[in-house]
Amino acid sequence: MANHNQVKAKKHLGQHFLEDESIAQDIADSISLEGYDDVLEIGPGMGVLTKYLLKKDITTHVIEIDTESVDYLKNNYLNLADRIIEKDFLKYDLNLVFKDKPFAIIGNFPYNISSQILFKTLELRHQIPEFSGMFQKEVAKRICSKEGSKVYGILSVLTQAFYDAEYLFTVPPTVFNPPPKVDSGVLLLKRKTNFKLPCDEKLFFRVVKTGFQQRRKTLRNSLKTFNLSDNLKANTIFGQRPEQLSVSQFIELTLLIENDIN
Repeated sequence: MANHNQVKAKKHLGQHFLEDESIAQDIADSISLEGYDDVLEIGPGMGVLTKYLLKKDITTHVIEIDTESVDYLKNNYLNLADRIIEKDFLKYDLNLVFKDKPFAIIGNFPYNISSQILFKTLELRHQIPEFSGMFQKEVAKRICSKEGSKVYGILSVLTQAFYDAEYLFTVPPTVFNPPPKVDSGVLLLKRKTNFKLPCDEKLFFRVVKTGFQQRRKTLRNSLKTFNLSDNLKANTIFGQRPEQLSVSQFIELTLLIENDIN
């Protein structure tokens, strides 16, 4: 086993290296490998999760912005060398690697960009049937939460409109180097069989984001900028607060607004 001290965790990249092999194996085993031939790991660091992915019947690619980690991977995982993408996941055009092919996403994500990773996945939902990753525990719980919960919000609704979200397990700070200050949580997203919404999808995103910007207010007040007709605003759904609406009710709400605007 190569010396673990070769890559120093960098604070500005939000790096916390997982050092527990059994947890790495559990994350690798959480994806089904069904419906795609490629998997992209974000931020592999020193490859603790990568080595378990490489044992699977799937083509593993990794994307890593830290040059020190890239050198480490090239020296220690020779069979991976030509599938290491030295780029920033948030800015890189993944079509350059995958073209139109489907691929899964996996990783122990840096906390500071984990929500942005999820938003980019949602943009690429037509290509990503499965997603498994480690987030800060409270973020993972929020993504998987249901209406009525205090933590239910934009991430919950937008993710669950297209994916079934399952919170898998909690990971304590002690298994990382350096240990983060909070617990982590691993979740699994499986894309719904029918993930096309029956409403205007761009409008749906806008309605959800605008509604939750003032989550304490009723939708009648928080959606004022849509200039809706009095007739529509009389609908009982507008008397509710955003966290009371299920994903399907948000779709229903978007359809009502769409018909009102047109």
